Amino acid sequence: MNGLHQLLRLYLVTDSALCRHLGLVETVVQAVAGGVTMVQLRAKDATTPERVSMALALKVALAGTGVPLLINDDVEAAVAADVDGAHIGQGDMQPAQARNILGPHKILGLSCETSDAVLAADPGIVDYLGIGPVFGTATKADHETPIGFDGLERLVRLSALPTVAIGGLKAQHHKQVLATGSNGQAIVSAICGQADPKEAALAFKYPELCT
Repeated sequence: MNGLHQLLRLYLVTDSALCRHLGLVETVVQAVAGGVTMVQLRAKDATTPERVSMALALKVALAGTGVPLLINDDVEAAVAADVDGAHIGQGDMQPAQARNILGPHKILGLSCETSDAVLAADPGIVDYLGIGPVFGTATKADHETPIGFDGLERLVRLSALPTVAIGGLKAQHHKQVLATGSNGQAIVSAICGQADPKEAALAFKYPELCT
C-alpha cells in the first residue's frame, strides 16, 4: 500500500481508561496535531456496536487529516464503521478470514511476537506487522515475553512487510526503534496517558528533548 511505511511512523493505539481524562476524541485530535500518523481504536471491553459508535466519532474528527483509522480485534466493527482497516492478533481470526471480510482495499495489520509468526505472515493478505512487545507494558496484561531491541531487529529483518514496534515504548526510544529497521512505533500510555497528548506526540518528533 502506497505510503504505509510513512504512516506507521507514529502509530497511536487508544486506551479507554487512559483517554478518560480528556475523552477519546479530544485525545486523538490533540495527538494527531502533535504528529501521530495512524490511529488504532483499541477498546477491549466495548461491544461491537460501541466500537462502531466510537469509530464513527473518530472518523469525523480525523476527516481531512490523512491519518488512517483502524479498529483492533473487531473486523466486523471496522466494516460497519467503514474505517480504513483493522488490526488482529495471533489469537484472533485468521488473516485470510479477516481479509475476506474487509475486502481487498482496506489496511490489515497483524501482531507477531515470534519468528515463526513473522515468516508465516502472507504479504498477499496482510499489509503490515506489529512487532513486540519490545518491553513489558501495563496496558496489555497478557502480553508475551518482551523481546527487547535485539529481538525487534531480528524479527524486522525477517519480515517482508512494513513493521511497527510496540510495547512500553517512549519518546526516548524513537531513534533506537528506527535503527532496528522498523518503520515506526506504536504508542499507548506515552501519549494517551499524558496530560497534553499533543506535546507528548511532538516529543517523538523531537526525541532529543526527552533525553
